Amino acid sequence: MQMHEVTSEADKKAFLQVAVDIYKNDPNWIRPLDKDIAEVFDPEKNKFFKRGECKRWLLKDDNGKNIGRVAAFVNRQYKEEQPTGGIGFFECVNDQAAANFMFDHCKQWLQERGMEAMDGPINFGERDKWWGLQIDGFSPPLYCMNYNPPYYVRLFENYGFKTYYNQICFGMNVQDKLDAKFWERHDKVAEDPNYRATMIKKSRLEQFAKDFTYVYNKAWAGHGGGKSLEEKQVIKMFNTMKPVMDEHLSWFVYYKDEPIAIWINLPDLNQWFKHLNGKFGLLQKLYFLWLKKFGRCDRFVGLVFGIIPEFQGKGVDSYIIIEGAKVIPPMARYDEYEMLWIGDFNPKMINIAESLANKRSRTLSTYRYLFDRNKEFKRHRPVS
Repeated sequence: MQMHEVTSEADKKAFLQVAVDIYKNDPNWIRPLDKDIAEVFDPEKNKFFKRGECKRWLLKDDNGKNIGRVAAFVNRQYKEEQPTGGIGFFECVNDQAAANFMFDHCKQWLQERGMEAMDGPINFGERDKWWGLQIDGFSPPLYCMNYNPPYYVRLFENYGFKTYYNQICFGMNVQDKLDAKFWERHDKVAEDPNYRATMIKKSRLEQFAKDFTYVYNKAWAGHGGGKSLEEKQVIKMFNTMKPVMDEHLSWFVYYKDEPIAIWINLPDLNQWFKHLNGKFGLLQKLYFLWLKKFGRCDRFVGLVFGIIPEFQGKGVDSYIIIEGAKVIPPMARYDEYEMLWIGDFNPKMINIAESLANKRSRTLSTYRYLFDRNKEFKRHRPVS
């Protein structure tokens, strides 16, 4: 076996093809858009190249056939107890020796750059994409979510990776009745006329982006490795989301006209993208617009839920959920709701999610491998 660095256009196509070959008989797999994978490895598109470096390889067997792929990366702002690199975009045939060969190669590359551990499979980017190994709930993945065969768990754990934290997703039927306690807490908050809830409006995206930035930074920055967002960054993000945004799905709460809570959801884009076979050229974009107008998307996805600290524990979570529940189920547009993952290091958010959703829909795991095998392994510390 040998590792072949991805450099040429043919290599880049082969890197994508490895996944196609691995999942050719898996009806649950949805091929990611080629452009979404390519942008991770493009220094012009991925800002993380400004603070780190990344390489990717194909694994070839003795006959020159591609039987695996992997990327390794160093992000200097990825602050952990010890210098920690990452590996991701891992695909491999069901062969422990092949997996070990790639893991060893990544380990050596990271050690040469001063790393003392590697996390994987993770993204050379933000945690909202391509993060974690799926360990249960093997249903079709959400947009930009990792999906893998169950045997990958064995490949990682046999090598010596251990769970650093679990990433739990929650799901529910949209028509399920919410517990009475949600309505009770909602009604108590609603008695105060200083509170109001509103759906997002595409015509006022910049104002909502400003309000989102304020709430997000107060509620999330510094939690679980989170960092502050800039308003211009959020405006760009909202404008990117605008073509696929359903105004009925995203909600804001204000107290005396000051933003205090956000609940951002989108339709499950993979229900449309699964028909495009990874491509997104002009014809696919036209087809996508047709699918969006006439096709069926019966699941929406929870992206962000946050309340500023001063209003946590006051029932605002129930207030915003019930305000949304007054609108979304009667539309009869969506059957399922699934929340993007919540780390098991965040018990407060786990409790909110469990009180809303009636099932854990899937679990992914962020694994860690310490290069010093005698060093004590520690799981991610809980956030308060």
